[in-house]
Amino acid sequence: MAEAIVVLITTAGAEEAQRIADGLLEERKAACVSIVPKVSSRFRWQGKLEKAEESLLIVKSQAKLLSQIVELVKKHHRYEVPEIIALSITGGNPDYLEWIAKETK
Repeated sequence: MAEAIVVLITTAGAEEAQRIADGLLEERKAACVSIVPKVSSRFRWQGKLEKAEESLLIVKSQAKLLSQIVELVKKHHRYEVPEIIALSITGGNPDYLEWIAKETK
């Protein structure tokens, strides 16, 4: 079975999140994208402490598609350095994991 991953991506807001999610799904780089509409982020950027209200994408996909996901997100993201973090899925419902593999290419 393909190695399933979860990719976390923050965006500047809901509209950008929806646009990126739709692109990932249309290009079959993701089987499912969950959008958490509001997260409060705190971070250091260019030497200063910053805060932002963002949206969070939770993308379910395959490890072999990660570089294509990163490329697509960077192309459509307004941030200079967008957060794109992949986590391996070490277990779960085998039927769901098989579905992820089937729905992505």
